Amino acid sequence: MAQRKATVAAEVGLHARPAATFVQTAQKSPIDITVAKLGGDPVNAKSILSVMGLDVRQGEMIVINADGEGAEEILDALAVIAETP
Repeated sequence: MAQRKATVAAEVGLHARPAATFVQTAQKSPIDITVAKLGGDPVNAKSILSVMGLDVRQGEMIVINADGEGAEEILDALAVIAETP
């Protein structure tokens, strides 16, 4: 299982547009992807309600996990989204 840590840079955190972009990108991959606050329980990264339910705010770190072919590439893309202001 591949993993990335990223610090959320968007002023609104991982909510609204950043969350939608994050989820839409995750949905493009056929593999299982989870996201969690650092030290928290992981949720399905392909579910907008689950991602927004994490209540990730600007400056908080998230952990993204993916398992399967193409995991490294999708994790890189999701980390870039999370770290984009």
